[in-house]
Amino acid sequence: MTQDDIKDLSFEEALLQLENIVRELEAGRIKLDDAVTAYEKATALKQLCENKLKAAQLKIEKIELKSDGSLTTSPLDGVEE
Repeated sequence: MTQDDIKDLSFEEALLQLENIVRELEAGRIKLDDAVTAYEKATALKQLCENKLKAAQLKIEKIELKSDGSLTTSPLDGVEE
């Protein structure tokens, strides 16, 4: 799987692949050479997941009720655009 293939994965697909790699590495069922390749892939998958989470977090806003009864939105606590 290439970097381009990884970029096209959904968050859920990337997370599933990352979890599978971690299980295989922890179980010790991967040869050393393959483990290095798996680690590199896992690093790319982790970065993709982090980027997708950050992008989603920036899109989330909270709805607030103003004192005059109207609604307004603002960034979720701790998130600034």
